[in-house]
Amino acid sequence: MRTGYDVELVHLTKRYGDTVAVRDLNHVFAKGHYVCLLGPSGCGKSSTLRMIAGHEEVSDGSILLDGQDISALPPAQRGTAMMFQNYALFPHLSVRDNVAFSLRMKGVEKTARHAKADELLSLVDMTHLADRSPAQLSGGQQQRVALARALVTEPKVLLLDEPLSALDPFLRIRMRSELKKLQRELGITFIHVTHGQDEALALADEIVVMNDAVIEQAGPAREVWTRPRTEFVARFIGGHNVIALPDGKATLRADAVTLGTEGMPATVTAVEYQGASVALTARTETGEDVLALLPEGEFFASPKSPGEAVRLSWTEGRMHRLEA
Repeated sequence: MRTGYDVELVHLTKRYGDTVAVRDLNHVFAKGHYVCLLGPSGCGKSSTLRMIAGHEEVSDGSILLDGQDISALPPAQRGTAMMFQNYALFPHLSVRDNVAFSLRMKGVEKTARHAKADELLSLVDMTHLADRSPAQLSGGQQQRVALARALVTEPKVLLLDEPLSALDPFLRIRMRSELKKLQRELGITFIHVTHGQDEALALADEIVVMNDAVIEQAGPAREVWTRPRTEFVARFIGGHNVIALPDGKATLRADAVTLGTEGMPATVTAVEYQGASVALTARTETGEDVLALLPEGEFFASPKSPGEAVRLSWTEGRMHRLEA
């Protein structure tokens, strides 16, 4: 039994009838890390999170928290807290009473639970709005309240189900930096479900990439980005080309591809300006599409348009062989 970790999944499986949503997961979430479960819709990441929370029954296997099997415990007794995608705030309660609600259910008297709620509202910079109703708050403010409510029980692990998906892009970027800052201050494990690669890369100490009910790859964010193990991870994480070799496949990061007078002949099929860089897609004579991410100054020094002939080149050492 491991006791140096917060959460361990042991042969964790979830079936809905004949459908296997999560298949035999074995993984350890290190204590105090920000972990992102990343993958496309239907890959099993939300079912995994909900089983850890106790909102879905485990079909097979177990979930350990600090070495104790919590699989059969009700959510309130697990030492975890869940922040839902839609925030699920009570419209008839004030911000303070929303945050204090779980303490009220535990029988904590009013003065004590309000004091604790105010402490958490201060942590998320919402003290000045404690007496308002949820309807009087912006999306970002509602998210802060939901976060304070989840943290009021002092969980060992905070579970977040796509918490940023309802926010506009600008606020999403701001809130993810606040989430990361808060996690570092609290020092507890955050397990955050997302389908956004940028979000996972920005937040995670560890990324767990799921596909078709299993874990395809898990590791530090930079490792997953720079050294994807499988074709699925390379394509899903983005920014990678998958190149066919005589004896297998390799990945090549888009920022390793350059244009010049020598190299592989290709025809430009798309050009997308992205501010600091330009994404250029070109089709080779063998029909492969290759993405080049070029610094915008370099591209506009010799701009290209769809239909133009180019030559693609890269250093062989920049290629990373994929597992079969």
